[in-house]
Formats: sequence, structure tokens, C-alpha cells
Amino acid sequence: MDLRLSALRSFLRRPRRLTAAVAAVAVLAGAGTWTAAVASDDTRTVRRSDRVLAVDGVRLDTSYFTPADAGRHPAVLLAHGFGGSKDDMRRQAEDLARDGYAVLTWSARGFGRSTGKIGLNDPKGEVADVSRLVDWLAGQPQVRLDKPGDPRVGLAGGSYGGAVSLLAAGHDHRVDAIAPAITYWDLADALFPNGVFKKLWAGVFFNNGGGCAKFEPALCRMYDRVAESGTPDPAARKLLRERSPSAVGDRIKVPTLLVQGQTDSLFTLDQADAAQKAIRANGAPVAVDWIAGGHDGGDMETDRVEARVRAWFDRYLKGDRSADTGPAFRITRTGGIDSTDGTAQLRGASAPAYPGLRDHRRAIALTGRTQHVTNPAGASPPGVSALPGLGGSGGLAQLSALGVGVSLDFPGQFAAFDSAPLTRDLRITGTPTATVRVSSTAEDAVLFGKVYDVGPDGSRQVLPAQLVAPFRVTGARTGKDVTVTLPAIDHEVQRGHRLRLVLASTDLGYASPAAPATYTVSLKGDLSVPTAPAVTTAAAPLPAWVWWLPAAGAVAALALLLTTRRRTSAPAPDPELADVPLVIKDLSKRYAGSTERYAVRGLSFRVEKGQVLGLLGPNGAGKTTTLRMLMGLIRPDEGEIRVFGHAIRPGASVLSRVGAFVEGAGFLPHLSGRENLELYWRATGRPPEDAHLDEALEIAGLGDALARAVRTYSQGMRQRLAIAQAMLGLPDLLILDEPTNGLDPPQIREMREVMIRYAAGGRTVIVSSHLLAEVEQSCTHLVVMDRGRLVQAGPVREIVGSGDTLLVGTAAPVEEPVAEKVGALPGVASAVRTDDGLLVRLEPGGTAEQLVVELVRLEVPVASVGPHRRLEDAFLTLIGGSA
Repeated sequence: MDLRLSALRSFLRRPRRLTAAVAAVAVLAGAGTWTAAVASDDTRTVRRSDRVLAVDGVRLDTSYFTPADAGRHPAVLLAHGFGGSKDDMRRQAEDLARDGYAVLTWSARGFGRSTGKIGLNDPKGEVADVSRLVDWLAGQPQVRLDKPGDPRVGLAGGSYGGAVSLLAAGHDHRVDAIAPAITYWDLADALFPNGVFKKLWAGVFFNNGGGCAKFEPALCRMYDRVAESGTPDPAARKLLRERSPSAVGDRIKVPTLLVQGQTDSLFTLDQADAAQKAIRANGAPVAVDWIAGGHDGGDMETDRVEARVRAWFDRYLKGDRSADTGPAFRITRTGGIDSTDGTAQLRGASAPAYPGLRDHRRAIALTGRTQHVTNPAGASPPGVSALPGLGGSGGLAQLSALGVGVSLDFPGQFAAFDSAPLTRDLRITGTPTATVRVSSTAEDAVLFGKVYDVGPDGSRQVLPAQLVAPFRVTGARTGKDVTVTLPAIDHEVQRGHRLRLVLASTDLGYASPAAPATYTVSLKGDLSVPTAPAVTTAAAPLPAWVWWLPAAGAVAALALLLTTRRRTSAPAPDPELADVPLVIKDLSKRYAGSTERYAVRGLSFRVEKGQVLGLLGPNGAGKTTTLRMLMGLIRPDEGEIRVFGHAIRPGASVLSRVGAFVEGAGFLPHLSGRENLELYWRATGRPPEDAHLDEALEIAGLGDALARAVRTYSQGMRQRLAIAQAMLGLPDLLILDEPTNGLDPPQIREMREVMIRYAAGGRTVIVSSHLLAEVEQSCTHLVVMDRGRLVQAGPVREIVGSGDTLLVGTAAPVEEPVAEKVGALPGVASAVRTDDGLLVRLEPGGTAEQLVVELVRLEVPVASVGPHRRLEDAFLTLIGGSA
């Protein structure tokens, strides 16, 4: 009791403006016990105090973390996600406290040990609680004040906690900076997108909250009403909008870091887009970060995001103008799987300004007849896209990012419209749109729009991020033209793939009309896709081994001289292989901790001088593991690698004849290109005259750009500078791992010319790439791997072969109607227009002679007919479609 009275007296001694706070916030007896929290990797002590605060009749369970040093610090409120508690935020709170912040965490109403009903961030409930907590912080001696009663304070949190951060900034002018993550701007739009009820996610909400009885009665009644009818009513939308940041969007005027998930069917990217536009219009600094995870799973990038949040608060709470808060827009892109450990490979891309969701749109022509779509009775069986609430099990969206199709549409329940195969790679960043005409046998129609990435043979289609866009068409009996705004995504569609617009009548996550109906759907225009060309993929950091390999080699050599322990000597050089750049024989490498699972197994091939060898294989084929063994970074379990006759071991002297470009390179941005290369070469410890700097630069073709600071370089110039770095010393064997990542077509062509020029001098290049068209044009030889084994090796022309596809050259371009007629001919499986004519795939039994006769009958101006099979076709044949 004495402790409680002491605390109350302390509050009463505050200025008069805190009188209301005294009535609203009280510290209950038994609270205020200090404990010390010390991380295992940091010796700086953090003090923690657990208190239960009485706030407007509700008990809030809180924890207060402060640095051990004296003085006043900026404060941070950390809010937890829905269904969680203050304990979820403890580690981040301790990290922030060690970084010089006073941090308060709490369990929101109805969660953890806090009392009260869940109000979904009711301004009179959870949002008012935040203001009372800010009042409490204003009375703490460890907290920096801007003026009496006004602490320097920021808010951060994810999902439910992200929304209360936004709401608090709109309701309480004392909030100075916020960092909300994977959250909503308009809860009505999130749960009732375009008038369609997101039934599974809504059910997850109420289930995770402990059932309807745990919520405010008005919310419980709203949920029961909408769940029963399957249709949101105006009263339901109004109730949720009152609890949404959008309701106070014009009052949020503080620096805001918006982190949103790409793998998120609950709060999609358009929610962060709406928040960015509103807050930016208020004049506040805003940055947007699209992470690889979300409510449907994926990688939440916790360490990177928390580091960026700390930097954000360092600048806008501590006032540290040197703090690097990152670009205005950043996105994480998934680039396949590391064959050594099975983890997804992530790379960042950024832009100096937020591009929005409709930047630099490109029209993609679609074809398809008018189609009839059935909405079955009871909307069952439903199509499948995401599985709401099951993100923790791995996430279907993460699989789609890695090229695995897991969606399902039932025959008769969807309409599909296809593009022609793309003639070049296409990166979609934002929201595609399409205009269609919809009519219905019922008054309303509910459809689900989605865009698939369809492989060259049509057998595999991937739904990016597993996202669909529901829309309701009212008064559809007479037919309506509807512009469908499809889900915002970031997805690369490779050359040769097609885009497929699908409009389905059902989806597992949403409520469709229970009454049966038939919809008629037809196209009214092209598919419009945003490309956001200003968003460029960042160069990967300079691999650590580049810097430590010379030093490690020296240390290893010294250890060999000093030790008396018997060691196995390296095999003697093979004089017969002295002029052979690379021979790999029976090479095997097991996964760590496994005796039976192999990353590479029994691999053998040989590379000769002057060759440009392409190392191909699907994700997980063992390409990267092979390259790492080749560079002496890891040891094989069996077999051997010989470079110019010398067996490869870590630190082997013959590695001085090998140059490598692996996952990009990092450069000091303030130095020029030439200065960066000179600095790198000095780090190797080799004589300056051995660098052959001018020759390497001439091959790379950077020209006058070498004198400019690297920060002014385009992505293509950075890649060429990295290649020049790998070519320093003019190594006889050059290894390039994905050298064209993040480049546009002209830059890719330049990179191709660099590789060809380098090999033309009698040197050898090995390039690992997923761009099959580029490999076909730049490589002379191929090694194809799958599941760690060699599938085929040899010259490109032999592996590609003839196949069942003919290239028909024509004297004039072929119009699409003519191509459709050719595709319908007997013995013809498909016909696709190209720049030079037609690419015709024959059915079994079809012959070139029959085709020519029919082409003449159709008056096609045939100039030539020859066999053609792309490398992509050969590759898929070799690996059995496992790419």
C-alpha cells in the first residue's frame, strides 16, 4: 500500500495538465519490482520493471525496460500482434534498451494478463490506452521530455500492434515517429475487399481472440451477422472503418516506416500503399519496405527489419542525422534456393522514391473467347489460393515465390485468358489491371481475379504470392464492364512464359453466394502490368572469402610449418593436364550432418581452353556447391578437382589463376570504380603490376565511368565493375555465378559480350545462370546437373539438337489470325509468331513436308523451314521438368 501511495503522490506533484492522467492511470500494489536483463552476446545491462497499470477501469500488464546508465532517453512503445502479449516483444525491447531507449511493452485489452474486452483498436479503448501509457512515460525520470507531459516517444509493432501505432499517431500529437509492420490502413477494406467477405481470415481473428465473447458486444454482433449472411453490410463497414488508421489519416504527420509483407493475403501491399499516400500528403517522411514474409508465412527478415527500425528511431527520436534509414522504397526478392542448405536466397532491390503500385505500365495482349462460369450451389467445391491462418507452417506464398504452383481451380468454375509467350523477361512490381465484361443469371456476381505465370509447355502455372482479388458486380443481369484491380505483387516472368488472367467463381478464403448462378465473362482490353523500372536490385556484399582467403592461406601455411602432426600431402600435379583449365572427377559432397543426402554426387566433366561453359540445373541441383568446391571454399567428401593439373585445396597456389564473381560484389560508394579495384587488389597482397588493370577494364568496357564515384553507377555498371574485379590479374579460369542478376536486356547483352571477349583471348569462362536464352547465346559448352548429378555435358549445339519444333522463316511478318489458322492445322500442336516468322511445334506424326504444303495453301510467304529446339526445351527434357 505504501508503494502505491508513493507513486500516486509522485503523480500529484506533476504539473496541473497531468491531473486527468492521474485519474486515468494508477500503479497497482505489488508492482515496480526491478530485474536485470543481460543478453548473452552483450554485457550492457538492461533494467526491467513489471507493473500492472489501471487505465480507465482496465488493468494493463506492462514491462518497462531502461538502460542501466543514468540520464534521460527517448522512449519507445512496442505493441504486440493479435493473439499475443507483451512477452512477444521482450527481446526487441531489450535490444532497444541496450541501444539507449526507454521501452514500454504491454498486453493489449483482452490478451495476456490484461483485462477488458477486445475492441480491435477502438479509439475509446486500445488507442486511448496508448495515450495513457504515454502519460505514464512522461512521469518517468529515465525518459527525455520535449516539454512537460510530452515525452520523446515512438511506436512500433506488427499487425494489430502496427495498426495501433498508426492510430496513436493520429490521435495523440505527442507521438514523434512510428514503424508499423504488416498491418492495415482500412480494416473494412482488408476484411471486406470490394464488398466480398474474407471469411476464413475473419474466423481466424475471432478464434485467436478467444471467441466472440472476448470481444466488445458490437463487434461480436457484427461478426455473427456478416458470417451468417456472407455479405458485409454498411453498418459493418462503418464499425471497422472507425477503428482504422484511415479514419485519422489526415492527422498522421510523423516520420513513418511502413513494413509490409509480400506473402500476405490478410493485409495486402495495397494497405501500405494507401498509408504511404496519405501520410506523404501530410508532409511527413515516409519509407516503404516490402519484406519476403507476411501473415501467410515466408521470411519475416526479423533481424534486418529490427535494425532498420532502430535506425529510423535513431534519426527521428535521438536526432542522429547520420543514421542510415535506408531508401524510400525497398523490396526483398527471392532468387531461388541455396543448394547447400535449402534456404531461400533473398536479395534487396530499392528505389530513391516510392513508385506506387501503377508505375510505368505495360500492355500485355490477351486472347480468349467469351466464357461461361458456374457458381455452384453452396459455392462448393471452392478454388484454393492461400490457406489463411496456416502461414506458420511454411506458407504457400513462399513456395510460389520459389516457382512451385499450389493453387487449384475447378473446371467449369473459371474463365481464362492467355497472353502470347513473352519475348523478354518481365518484372511485375505493383497491381496489374484488366477490363472485362461480366453478366450473371443472378442480380450480383462475385468473382476472384488472379494472374498466373504459365511455363512454356503450359503444364505448370504459378500464382505469385498465392494472392487473388475478389470483386462483387452488382446489377450484373444486364452485363457490366468492370476494371479488375489485381493483387499487388513483385514477380519476374521469364521469357517464353505466358501470363494467364483467371476469373474464378469461388475461393476457399472468401464467401461466395450460396445460390447457384452462371456468369458470362469476356475481355474488353489488354492486361496492364506495372514494371517500376527505377527499382533496381542491389549488388550483393563482397563475399567475405575475398578478403579473408589470402590471410587464411597464410595462416594455414604457417600452421603447416609449425605443426609436427602428420598430414596427408596434396596429390602431385598431373603434367598431362597442365594445359587443361578444369577436370572434375567423381566429385561428391554430402549435406552437413547427413551420411546419405548429397548436394553433389559422382560429378565428372572436363573444360578446355577457350570455352565458355554454362553450368545449368534447377534450384537445388548442386551448382553453387560445385563452384564453392572449385574455388577451394569447401572440401569435397569424395573425388577431386584439378585446375591446370593441380589438385584444389583451400589456399592452393593454383587458385591465383582463378577469378571469381559470386553473388555480386560490394564496393565503397564514395570511391571511384578504379579506386575500388585498386583497393581490392592491394588487399590480395600481390604486386600491382600483376593486376593487369587496364586490360581487365578494357574487356569490361566501363570507359570514362571509372573516374566516377560508384554511387553514381547503374546496376549494369556495378555488375561490369564486379566482373572487372574478378578479371584482375587476367586469370586463366574465370567463374561467374549469376552475373546478369538484376540487369535489364541491354545490360544483359553487354554482359554477354564481356564474357565472349574474355574467352576470345584463349582463357576459359564458367558461368552459372538461370537465364537459359542467355546461356544459349553466350556459351559454347554446357554441363547440365540435376539433384547433384551430371545429366549431360557437351557442346551447346549437340545438347539442343533438333527436336520436334520447326522455325518457319517468312518474307513478311505473319498476322495473328494466320498464326491461329496454322496452329489449327492437322499435325500441328502449336504455332507462335516470332520476329522472323513462326515457331511451329508438330504433333507426333506431323511432318515438315505436310506443313509446307499447308502453309502454301494458306498463302504464308515461306522463305525457309528448319529444325529448331530452344535450350529451354532441351533443358526441361533433360531434367524431366523438375526445374
